Amino acid sequence: MTEHKLTRWDAADYLNTEEDITLYLEACLEENDPALFAAALGDVARARGMMQLARDTGLTREGLYKALSPEGNPSMATIMKVMTALGVRLHVEPLAGSSHQA
Repeated sequence: MTEHKLTRWDAADYLNTEEDITLYLEACLEENDPALFAAALGDVARARGMMQLARDTGLTREGLYKALSPEGNPSMATIMKVMTALGVRLHVEPLAGSSHQA
């Protein structure tokens, strides 16, 4: 019997272009799950380089790893700093079929 070694799949290994990153973050954001989105930002951060992101945001590398982990709970300020440093922004649009009026 042949023995197979499994390797851990890491999204960061596949985020090679701006388009890859944008589509990945949009898909994760559509899930409406803050923990998933924070973890996705962490994947992008690792793909781009956590040390550079720490310098760009003024946050510690360790703090970024913790905040952007699946168990992390980053503040909106941290999310905005990370997104700005990554060169991306959130997009707001009405939900399909939404009838809320001001």
